[in-house]
Amino acid sequence: MPNQKNPYSELQPIARRDFLAQAGGGIGGLALACLLEQEGVLGQTPANHAAKPQQGNPLAPHPPHFPAKAKRVISLFMFGGMSHIDTFDPKIELTKKDGVSVAGNPIYDTGGRSAPGKLMRSNWQFKNYGKCGMPVSDLLPNIGACADDIALIRSMRSDSNNHVPAVYHMLTGSILSGRPGLGNWVTYGLGTENQSLPAFVVMTDPRALVGGGAGNWSSGFLPSYYQGVQFRSAGLPVLNLKPPTGVSPEKQREHIALIEKLNENYLREHPGEQELAARIRTYELAYRMQSEATEAVDLSKETETTKQMYGMDKPDTEIVGRQCLLARRLVERGVRFVQIYSGGGVFDQSWDAHNGMVANHERRAKEMDLPVSALLRDLKQRGLLEDTLLVFHTEFGRMPFTEGSVGRDHNPKAFSVWLAGAGVKGGTIFGSSDEIGYIAAENPQTVYDFNATILHLLGLEHTRLTYPYGGRNMRLTDVSGEVIKAVLS
Repeated sequence: MPNQKNPYSELQPIARRDFLAQAGGGIGGLALACLLEQEGVLGQTPANHAAKPQQGNPLAPHPPHFPAKAKRVISLFMFGGMSHIDTFDPKIELTKKDGVSVAGNPIYDTGGRSAPGKLMRSNWQFKNYGKCGMPVSDLLPNIGACADDIALIRSMRSDSNNHVPAVYHMLTGSILSGRPGLGNWVTYGLGTENQSLPAFVVMTDPRALVGGGAGNWSSGFLPSYYQGVQFRSAGLPVLNLKPPTGVSPEKQREHIALIEKLNENYLREHPGEQELAARIRTYELAYRMQSEATEAVDLSKETETTKQMYGMDKPDTEIVGRQCLLARRLVERGVRFVQIYSGGGVFDQSWDAHNGMVANHERRAKEMDLPVSALLRDLKQRGLLEDTLLVFHTEFGRMPFTEGSVGRDHNPKAFSVWLAGAGVKGGTIFGSSDEIGYIAAENPQTVYDFNATILHLLGLEHTRLTYPYGGRNMRLTDVSGEVIKAVLS
């Protein structure tokens, strides 16, 4: 056999320590590559995300995973914990047992928040509304009149009985801060139809900020393109929307063009700077908004009849009426997601009825019942409800027994939410709490189920709408969630 050269004969020996050092460097390179891919520097698209262009405008509209019933969403969030047993979930047995003490009974607890007192019936009467016969209390007669368009879920549960974690849980799928919310995920998945207005608009109660503040609409680990933009409820909705006196449109355009050129030159040399890319688009959007947003938020163009329908002529309903009318104007101009918060702060600044059910809930309900029903009816008469989804939710319910003498403490074990509009089976009641409204008993639903259903109506498969972060593909519904098919048409 001819002599064959040993392929290893010319290899230089390597010391054990050198080998370990080089191997360690290689592992670091793998870690770096993983981190760069997560930040989008390597140009990778999350494999399970809806098809969308990586270059150009990340907010350009793009197709959902499957044909959608809804194109846009208006979220109506009752901050503080609306009482289900005083609004949408009547309890005959609770009325019968009114005044019965449950103090010391291990069956009932508030998670250490307060000592259970006596069972307390609702202070309001319930009436059956619509052809469906949906019971709604006389706190919300105008919403009750819309019952045939509403799919009510009476068996929701939350993982927290404290406001901020519970709000985060309801809106972001996690009790921890720093996660993207429902509006952020929707705009990430679908983009927006109007490039001259924000994709995701937020309106809070001007008297007190909602618990958790901007953490409820920040983009979290998603790129900053998808962050919510806060509009004010009175005066000019967006500060500095008009250019300063003496600055012509031409001069302003020159300033913005210079800034864009400087930023783009830097971005070309640092292609992974997503925050800078988002800032460039923010400048562009701000410039376009000076013409488009000024018209969109100009409620003077609405008729007096329309304003009165929303309650803008009454002190109690003027704020929420203005917000709801503005929401309608925004979605009909292509804004993808609008979120309105009823209530903010603590106790009587919100739906947080620790100090007295009657005064608290009558005040809050009087502010939003007429405007919310007007929004639903207005969308319907304009043909917008066919592809607009209304989401009515809160972070938890209230206990069926007293806190102190006349208040109710937080109840994450059972509460009610509803959907209306595109793809929703109106006049539906799904799930139920137990005989006194303490726990979700029949078909209990999680926050993940509720959010999965919202995404489904928008044509987004919740298990496929993901974003790589922290070594895993993150999603709004974490590792669970089932679509609530019973509320779908």
